[in-house]
Amino acid sequence: MSFSIGIDVGGTKVLGGVVDTQGNILAQARRDTPRQGGKVLTSVIAEVAHELLADFSASSVGISAAGFVSSDRRTMLATPNIADWNGVDLDHELSSLIGLPVVIENDANAAAWGEAKFGAGCNETQMMMLTVGTGIGGGIVIDGHLHRGAFGIAAEFGHMRVVPEGHLCGCGARGCFEQYASGNALLRHAREAISASPEMARNLLALGDGTIEGLSGQHITDGARAGDAVALAAFNTTAQWLGAGIASLAVLFDPACVVVGGGVIDAGEILLEPTRAAVERYMPFVGKHPSPRIVPAQLGNQAGLIGAADLARN
Repeated sequence: MSFSIGIDVGGTKVLGGVVDTQGNILAQARRDTPRQGGKVLTSVIAEVAHELLADFSASSVGISAAGFVSSDRRTMLATPNIADWNGVDLDHELSSLIGLPVVIENDANAAAWGEAKFGAGCNETQMMMLTVGTGIGGGIVIDGHLHRGAFGIAAEFGHMRVVPEGHLCGCGARGCFEQYASGNALLRHAREAISASPEMARNLLALGDGTIEGLSGQHITDGARAGDAVALAAFNTTAQWLGAGIASLAVLFDPACVVVGGGVIDAGEILLEPTRAAVERYMPFVGKHPSPRIVPAQLGNQAGLIGAADLARN
């Protein structure tokens, strides 16, 4: 059986795994992400690969990392959360250290491919994925192929502008999608509701330290599960924005399936049910054509690792 190694590089951890042709992870290795980034991080990635190669013979290595990756999947052009890793020819550096072919891929693209091949989008040749966490990432599969765009940065859904001169985004623009439909947006929606009606939020605030600043996304999820009105309203507002964005993207790409992943999906149907309703509400020509299925991701935090490994194999 053919094995490939996938390594998911995040702001806090470097997680590697040996992946077979069925998407199964047979072994894992983990290191903390060094704060220095740069060549120190590159060496840590190679270290993870060599630990896995000690017990398995692999044909290639796929790297999943947040940031812009060149169209030839060799160079990390820019990373938002990793120091000294801009404009780095990772293919050259890592293949020299590891001794195997290396493919670099954006983390959301890798996750989308993992879900398309082995997860919630399996058997769908036209699929779209949104990763809803601190921000919003995405990936597109068209005719069974990952769509990367002319410069390798397709599917940066979070930076689609939805509100002219809206909230300032970390990318420098205003009114980006992720400012209204991400995990950070969920917190904003909840905090705005609390400021407007503090008495209604007493139970929700008690899940944290009693202050608005101490409220986390997990507290809002827990509150919504318990039926808290403020928490449910925050999720509903987030879902309205998410559904409206998906409706617009569906008109552009016409996917059969939209997979929603990322940390916010831990809320399950609390988020997905109103999101589906919003898609139907905001979909142009609603009722005139089929709408995409909207389903939760299945591979969790391992989607990027699995997807990167499979992309490297192919």
